Amino acid sequence: SHQGGYSHEAVVYALQVCGIRHIDTAKRYGCESFLSKAIKESGVKREDLWITTKLWHSDYGYENTKQACLESCKQLGVEYLDLYLVHWPDAQVPGKSNREVRAETWRAMEELYERGICRSIGVSNFLINHLEQLKEDCQITPHVNQVEYHPFHRPQELVEYCRSRNIIFEGYCPLAKGEALSHPDIIQLAKKYGKTPAQICIRWSIQNGIVTIPKSTKPERIQENCEVFDFRLRKEHMEFLDSMNINKKLIHLTYPLWKG
Repeated sequence: SHQGGYSHEAVVYALQVCGIRHIDTAKRYGCESFLSKAIKESGVKREDLWITTKLWHSDYGYENTKQACLESCKQLGVEYLDLYLVHWPDAQVPGKSNREVRAETWRAMEELYERGICRSIGVSNFLINHLEQLKEDCQITPHVNQVEYHPFHRPQELVEYCRSRNIIFEGYCPLAKGEALSHPDIIQLAKKYGKTPAQICIRWSIQNGIVTIPKSTKPERIQENCEVFDFRLRKEHMEFLDSMNINKKLIHLTYPLWKG
């Protein structure tokens, strides 16, 4: 991730030992070429992997988007991407509105999809108004919207909007950048289930129907994050965790992301 570091050992472990097959990265993270080496070392076949990467805002625009996608494929050592995402809604291109740049960029994404270079295309951190504008300006509905999602930030209106349009909602940062792991109520709940706070948060997200992508550079944590399919949270505990939402976003850029 942006500040999360990179661990070759952890990626190989995730693929070989834990059976993880979904790799989520981005040009912004600076590790696409490292992932290529880890994938080769793991021995996992390309067709068995789901590889997601993202277009950074400095590459927005019709021609730039196509070029950036091909460069990411080259860095990752692949001929196609399973999912390519527009990383942020804010474009910051002088002389053009964010909406204009998003539409121009999305038309390139549509072309990449039609050519089969991207098996699916989507967006990240888009709000309802951004998605509504794309609907008016373009032809293909995003297949995915990847947004911050954890007990302290549960944007349910956005989740429901995406579902109404058959847009898969992916949730990143499910552990609230570690803040959820030290919350006394989540710790108490974890003890009841004989699980860890991380497992409680991931299970809660999954039971809410969210495609959940936790991150770690530690093999033992990756293993822990995988062990969430042998239990279910009871309805009252799901509702309790739902009630912890305070719309607390933990991921921000230094410029006004949500305008335009």
